[in-house]
Amino acid sequence: MARLAGVDLPRGKHMEIALTYIHGIGRTSARKILDLAKLPYNKSSDDLTDNDVAAIRKIIDDNFVVEGDRRREVGMDIKRLMDLGSYRGLRHRKGLPCRGQRTHTNARTRKGPRRGVVKKK
Repeated sequence: MARLAGVDLPRGKHMEIALTYIHGIGRTSARKILDLAKLPYNKSSDDLTDNDVAAIRKIIDDNFVVEGDRRREVGMDIKRLMDLGSYRGLRHRKGLPCRGQRTHTNARTRKGPRRGVVKKK
């Protein structure tokens, strides 16, 4: 099992998909990495040699911000928005959607479970 950037790649998946299990790498970035490493997209993660893993690891270290550094970067961006008091920062602070979605109905993922209305007799 190959281990890249502190993440165990899943077994039996094409490398194009397996690389997306690393935080900060999506399909487009995975394809760029495989192109630079001169590997086919459909090569299985089980079939990687040590040289292939070393080449991919070097490309990721040189060109991409992944895992812990990426999470820290995103967290600092959100914190900066909240400190500025921007609209998006206020929405993050209140736990509401930041990208213009409606909240009258829906938005249950951000708002949490419904609080029932207490009825009087």
